[in-house]
Amino acid sequence: MTKPDQYVAELEDRLSEPTEGVIEVIRRLEGDILLLGVAGKMGPSLARMARRASDMAGVKRRVIGVARFSASPVETELRRHGIETIRCDLLDEAAVERLPEVRNVVFLAGMKFGATGLESLTWAMNTDVPAVVCRKFCQSRIVALSTGNIYGLVPVGSGGSWENDAPAPVGEYAMSCLGRERIFEHFGRALKIPTALVRLNYACDLRYGVLVDLARRILAGEPVDLRMGWFNTIWQGDANAMILQCLGHVASPPFILNVTGSESLNVRETSERLAALLGLTVSFAGVEAATALLSNGQKAFDLFGPPRVSAPQLIESVADWVKRGGPTLGKPTHFDSRDGKF
Repeated sequence: MTKPDQYVAELEDRLSEPTEGVIEVIRRLEGDILLLGVAGKMGPSLARMARRASDMAGVKRRVIGVARFSASPVETELRRHGIETIRCDLLDEAAVERLPEVRNVVFLAGMKFGATGLESLTWAMNTDVPAVVCRKFCQSRIVALSTGNIYGLVPVGSGGSWENDAPAPVGEYAMSCLGRERIFEHFGRALKIPTALVRLNYACDLRYGVLVDLARRILAGEPVDLRMGWFNTIWQGDANAMILQCLGHVASPPFILNVTGSESLNVRETSERLAALLGLTVSFAGVEAATALLSNGQKAFDLFGPPRVSAPQLIESVADWVKRGGPTLGKPTHFDSRDGKF
């Protein structure tokens, strides 16, 4: 019988499998790759994809992961897969200054969960750290992770927010994320740093994500809240591939790209499908609003092609994972928050 640790190993292999597009961008890319905030949800598989793509492209380079690595097995796993690690608190400007100079930086650091009640730390992580990073890596290419939360809520039939839509952030977390973008934009313009801002909405890797949140509520017999009646999601492996390919599209002022799934999913219909796959019933609370947090990913699809994993496939994979008792990260997305409090 397959054990949970084997489930995770297989999952990490799938999440870090590079596409041909990633391999081609990595082949053309000069210099080493450094990932800041690598110990978060996406960082380990993203770093492994960069390492695997470099090896498959026959390019010798350092792939370096930077984080505090506090009480975490992530550092050991990264090193096992050929990724160098450096312990660093990104709020410590002197420590950041000691990091090695590299040509390519992927910025994954930020704070969302627990932002309510820790607003000052949220702003420091999401706006001060980017300024420190830009001053340190002013000679590098930078791809920085952002979020679709900067758009705010839009009509459910609109097709989602596009990259040129005006931001309308709701709550301090989303406002701080817009602040992060503005800091990268300022330094991108002032210091001519080639930059890309990736607005992600929402990644799913079977251990976390909107679909996992819904499946676990159903499994626990809890009602599903319908007030945020629609959402976007994308397989994290596809998100990883798009993020790395953005290293080939950096610009000053920054290149901006939505990364999300190819369709808007209805919470009620998705929950009913998950319940059926789990052999359970589902109950609901609340009424669908006329607006939701939705992004349009067409620009990314035009550049990189559609996601390899479709929404129906992802729903089935999440249901199977939960049904088999696969582990979760215990980090709910709070996608159903309509007041911007996380």
